[in-house]
Amino acid sequence: MASQASGGRGVPAAPWTHDGEGGQNGGVEDPFAVLGISEHASPEEVTAAYRRLAKRLHPDVAGQNPAAAERMTQVNAAYDVVRNGALRASVSADRRAPSRAGAWLAESVRSALGGELLGALESQEWVALSTPVSTWASPRALLAVTDRRLLWLHDDAVMGRVRSLRYRDIAAAELRLSWPRRRRATLRLRGRDGRRYAFAGLRPAVGRRIVRVVRAR
Repeated sequence: MASQASGGRGVPAAPWTHDGEGGQNGGVEDPFAVLGISEHASPEEVTAAYRRLAKRLHPDVAGQNPAAAERMTQVNAAYDVVRNGALRASVSADRRAPSRAGAWLAESVRSALGGELLGALESQEWVALSTPVSTWASPRALLAVTDRRLLWLHDDAVMGRVRSLRYRDIAAAELRLSWPRRRRATLRLRGRDGRRYAFAGLRPAVGRRIVRVVRAR
């Protein structure tokens, strides 16, 4: 097949057409060949190839060359087709990849929470602190204070291990120090539905911090 005139600038011909509708290749050469890349190129490689060609075919470099202008039209069309396909493949791969629970949290926070509390977190739910406590249902529990709610795990329970209480559902919160040494405290909550909750075994400083968080919400 004869090549198009280069106008003295060495602009290669690429007999490829784009229909502008479904992004189908209707010519002899495929869009990957137009861009000079592999069919398995990543989105970043696609963009890099396009930028190299666009720079080479720019009028400041190629001059007022009709062949260069036509070539740039073909490159643009090929880039649209390949980029769209590459982006769709990237999105599909991301959706197939398993997401790590609590991936937005620091590793130290994730490690402290453990798998069950991490799995109970909502998307982008941030955790301010976690601390061991005891409740009426479980002497061994782990309480997490998030930006939305209190979330706790009954470590020795068989069913209903993870519970939560949103701040908007809390009517009152108070901290009571344990006698006689006052080295431990109990967080007492009353829900708007009248239910009562108690988290014992807290260090007083931690308990006061939790009360501040609850009341601020």
